[in-house]
Amino acid sequence: MDTDLLLARRAALAGAAVGLRHFAALTGLPREYKADGSVVTAADRAVEAAIRAVLAEERPGDAVLGEENGQTGESDRRWIVDPIDGTAMFVAGDDRWLVLVALERDGEIVAGVVVVPAQGRIWWATRGGGAFAARYAGEAVEDGRRLHVDRSRPDVLAGSVLGVIPDDDGLRPAEREMLAPLTAVTSKTAWGVHAALLVAGGEFDLAVQTRGHVWDFAATSLIVTEAGGCYSGLDGRTTPGRGASVYSCGAGLHAEALDRLGGRRV
Repeated sequence: MDTDLLLARRAALAGAAVGLRHFAALTGLPREYKADGSVVTAADRAVEAAIRAVLAEERPGDAVLGEENGQTGESDRRWIVDPIDGTAMFVAGDDRWLVLVALERDGEIVAGVVVVPAQGRIWWATRGGGAFAARYAGEAVEDGRRLHVDRSRPDVLAGSVLGVIPDDDGLRPAEREMLAPLTAVTSKTAWGVHAALLVAGGEFDLAVQTRGHVWDFAATSLIVTEAGGCYSGLDGRTTPGRGASVYSCGAGLHAEALDRLGGRRV
């Protein structure tokens, strides 16, 4: 039987393979819109189904919460799945979309996997076991490189490197207004993969995701914290949930960012 981490990786890679097949046939992929205006496709549902099938085979007693099909089962072990994070990027042919799988045990995220299928890249973390990144092909994953946030620069907001999710094209006017006090004193930088992963790898100091649900943050929050960084919602909660979230390389920088955003210090 796979460990929880290996199972999370296998499930995420199974979903990634399905997503890539749809990504290669975008011209024939029907788009729909949810009540909140976000786009959803048959690919989202197919990827989630593939992930659920792998999890159900190995852990039939576990609960699963997925963005597209809600929660099934009741257990103190719950898998949290975002089949295609960044569907708008996916349908635009942008290779930055993600597959996210995390395991929550007794209310705490204990394993997380992020795959960027169109780039052949994977990140993972376990609570207390560190965070890692690697390249992959098919089901074969290279040896992981241990991730560490960059602690070499001052733990202050001024001059820090900031990534914002979504990027400029996807920001709403109210989100731009919220971010303005932060972007005035930081170096806002474009990202080639999810900005939180760049914080974990030491390339960015700070990342802000302006909206999302628990499935958007479960895996990335663990990867950043296991790399030595900080994660919280604007309200100061350190568990993933709905709303905007902040990732950073240090506590001082994190507190300053929350102050600028009108949030509460952790």
